[in-house]
Amino acid sequence: MKMTLRALATLKSIDTLIIHSLDLCLYQASVIIEGEEFLVTDDIGNLIRAHSLLEIQKQCQNVKAKSQVMRQESAYDEMVGGPEKGDGNRLEVLISDNKLY
Repeated sequence: MKMTLRALATLKSIDTLIIHSLDLCLYQASVIIEGEEFLVTDDIGNLIRAHSLLEIQKQCQNVKAKSQVMRQESAYDEMVGGPEKGDGNRLEVLISDNKLY
């Protein structure tokens, strides 16, 4: 499911802001609200993306989340033909927004 930045800025109960590290310099965001994960979009429905962690944090600065994590998932097992591991190759690190932008 998706939710716009504008709608998220009005909510007071956002559990976690997740910054997805997709590639070398490509980040995307999602949020967890009451156990359900939503991808973050702009007003016209495009997923928000950025080329640096600070840039995506700046885009999400009005999202009042209780915590922020950076998530990276590895596709290595799938690339070598092994069985899918589910969330086994997921790394999540707690981060904070130091407002360095």
